[in-house]
Amino acid sequence: MNRFLKHWRKSRCDGAYRARIISYSDYFVILSQGGSNQSLKWTQGVMARLGLKLNDDKTVVRDARKEHFDFLGYTFGPLWFKKTWKPYRGASPSRKSVRRLKQKVRGILRPGEKGAWPKVSKRLNALLRGWCSYFCYGSTQIAYRAAERNVYDRVRLFLVKRHKVHSRGIRRFPSEKVFGELGVLLPRPMSTAAPRVP
Repeated sequence: MNRFLKHWRKSRCDGAYRARIISYSDYFVILSQGGSNQSLKWTQGVMARLGLKLNDDKTVVRDARKEHFDFLGYTFGPLWFKKTWKPYRGASPSRKSVRRLKQKVRGILRPGEKGAWPKVSKRLNALLRGWCSYFCYGSTQIAYRAAERNVYDRVRLFLVKRHKVHSRGIRRFPSEKVFGELGVLLPRPMSTAAPRVP
């Protein structure tokens, strides 16, 4: 990957394709103003000479003014202001990232978990704190609402089964208690700074 990036700089592709490349590990995205197809063709040629190959399933060309694309857990592309429904280009946590969080929460609060609640909640909070620290950039409201609902439902069901409550447990374990007395971290963005890749 470093060889490719070095070749990109030496070939002055930024100016030739009016583009900028953003990379992390083996992942990268090329942001171009009108030269996307040319930069893709150039990239494929260079990769072939280096003995590498782009992942066909993940290599796409998108018009960010009209279409979305995912990169490092975020979805980039057109969004809309709810009050006016005017479009703007922005970023938000991807649906896949929210699904992964839900899967990890389910894993911590699995039915067979016998650990003491303070230890279980500590592991859960560590997961939520890390997720919230990373996904703090862009439009986060929808993703955080989904995360909050999922965490509350999972914690409530976990405690209902543990305490053998003969109901859905909403009265015994309301959200105020779950995110208060029981010490579960309420999913909220921890800062407005750009995310740091872990």
